[in-house]
Amino acid sequence: MKRVILGIDEVGRGPYAGPLVIGACILPEDRENHPWINELNDSKKLSKKKREELYLKISENATFATGWVTAEELDKIGISKALNLATARAVKKIQAQKVPFTEIIIDGISNFLKNTPLEKYVTTMKKADFYVKEVSAASIVAKFERDKYMVELAQKYPGYDFENNVGYGTAKHQAAMEKLGLTPEHRRSFAPVAKLKNTTKIGNKAEGVVADFLEKSGHKILERNYKTKLFEIDIISEKDGVVYFTEVKHRKNLNHGSPKMFVDKKKMEKMKLGAECLMKNKNKSFRLAVGCTLGEDFKFLEWFPLDS
Repeated sequence: MKRVILGIDEVGRGPYAGPLVIGACILPEDRENHPWINELNDSKKLSKKKREELYLKISENATFATGWVTAEELDKIGISKALNLATARAVKKIQAQKVPFTEIIIDGISNFLKNTPLEKYVTTMKKADFYVKEVSAASIVAKFERDKYMVELAQKYPGYDFENNVGYGTAKHQAAMEKLGLTPEHRRSFAPVAKLKNTTKIGNKAEGVVADFLEKSGHKILERNYKTKLFEIDIISEKDGVVYFTEVKHRKNLNHGSPKMFVDKKKMEKMKLGAECLMKNKNKSFRLAVGCTLGEDFKFLEWFPLDS
């Protein structure tokens, strides 16, 4: 029987955001008529332009498919089961095309088809995306399609630099998560994202306590957690014709001083810039303020205006 390899490779195992994608590919048998096959390599070692060129060749001449697992699914089942599920989805699409194969080579040391009827066909191999052209092709297919998805996602969720980091945890991406919050595409089971999620919960609870105090004190709440690319304001309220821009601070205890001590000059400058931008062309005065909560029960501590 003629040897026909189905190559398997994954892309997107480690990002903070976006799907996990498995590529699967069977190359043409008459390789002498397809010299482009010799150019296949690990997708990470190819330029973006070269990946696009080879993806087009693969799509025109080979049998290929991708299997996707969303961030939400990954959070529910974990990374190991997500790899198995994405692989099963990709292989099912290959089988639907009725192109037979005699073996499956998966990049790495993990058999994503273990405990399935296809397990007996599998060989795992380190650096298979470099040594085996079918796996190289699978790597290119998966990366091209996932990168394209992340670029489209950047239009839907601007500010996270998805078009460049494709969901990985760069400094710019981390800063955007802290500033803009999490999108539905973020993997909340990943430690850096989960940590930020918990921080966001604390911030929201503290803001709620301060907002309740302001309302009871006669303020009208205009905005909560107001964010732009340039600045963020926790609470915007109005009382007696004056608009207040409040920064909320929470501390577990007072061991390191009052929460108001953590509103530094740089933060005040950002608050003032945001307030001035929002109040431009409005015939109203405004002031900056700080609201503080304390302890595990989020007890209201104090609220006071700052010099604007």
